[in-house]
Amino acid sequence: MALMAFAAAWLANGQPISILSAEWFVSFSMCGLAYLKLRDVESFSTMFLNYDLLARRWVPYGYIYPFAEGLAGVLMTAQILSWLSIPVALFIGSIGAASVFKAVYIDKRDIKCACVGGDSNVPLGFVSLTENLFMIGMAIWMLFKPYFA
Repeated sequence: MALMAFAAAWLANGQPISILSAEWFVSFSMCGLAYLKLRDVESFSTMFLNYDLLARRWVPYGYIYPFAEGLAGVLMTAQILSWLSIPVALFIGSIGAASVFKAVYIDKRDIKCACVGGDSNVPLGFVSLTENLFMIGMAIWMLFKPYFA
């Protein structure tokens, strides 16, 4: 994802390493991870139920999550409809970060992460927490970015 972001930024503004390449790295990663989840949304949602706080209370959220992540990623890549992409990324990222933190660091559960799809063998922890923190960071950055321009 980083190389794709560097290449796209280089084409767009002549600089491979820039704020744009960092933004695109996060948004491309969101799209890529959403794609992995959508390959088998049923399997993803089943694994997601093991640790996500909202999905455990409202099962349809497990099916909505990958679409919401992909939508936010695409909108953030295009830098359009920020009024929609920012709250979506902030919402799903915050719930996800809280869920992973609780499951791994408070409850000390040893479970598999659904972050790269439902058939993954990745342990829940750093990867999923990082994914969620990047989403939160990107949403906050996009919210305050106009004040730095």
